Amino acid sequence: MGKLTVGALRAVLVVVLVGTVFVQTLMLWVLISGNDPEDGSLPLTALRVITILGMVSVQVALVCVWRLVAMVRRGTVFSDVAFRYVDGVIGAIVAAALVWFAVTAVNAPGQRDDPGVTLIMGGVGVAILGVALIVLVLRMLLAQAVARDAEAARMQAELDEVI
Repeated sequence: MGKLTVGALRAVLVVVLVGTVFVQTLMLWVLISGNDPEDGSLPLTALRVITILGMVSVQVALVCVWRLVAMVRRGTVFSDVAFRYVDGVIGAIVAAALVWFAVTAVNAPGQRDDPGVTLIMGGVGVAILGVALIVLVLRMLLAQAVARDAEAARMQAELDEVI
C-alpha cells in the first residue's frame, strides 16, 4: 500500500472522526442544556440519542480501520491480531444497522400516510447488514491468507533445514 494511499485514507479517517465528535458534542449540548430549537414534531430527543450512539459505532469502525491500515504498512496484517480489528468493524456495522432500525422505528409513526418510506428505511437497514456480511466474507478470506502464510513459513523452515 503506497504512502499516498495511506495518507489519503488517514486524512479521511481523521476528518470523519473529528466531524462525528463535533456533531456528538453539539447534540449532547442540546440534550443537556434543554435548548431544543425544534418544534417537537418528531421525538427529537430519541433521535439525538440514537444518532449519538450511531456515531459511536462509526468511530469504532474508524479506529479499527486505522489499526488495520497501520498493520498493512508494517506488513503484519496477516496475523491473528488483525482478526480483532476486523471483528470490531463487523460489530460496528451491525451496531449501525441496529441503530438505523431504531431510527426507522422512531420515524415510522410519522409515516402513516406514506408507509413506503418506512419500508425503504428498513431496506436500507438490511443493506447495512449486507455490508457486515461482505466484511465477514473478507474476514474469512483473511483467515485463509493467514493459514496459507503460516503454512508457507512452515514449508520454508523445512526447506531451510534440508538445505
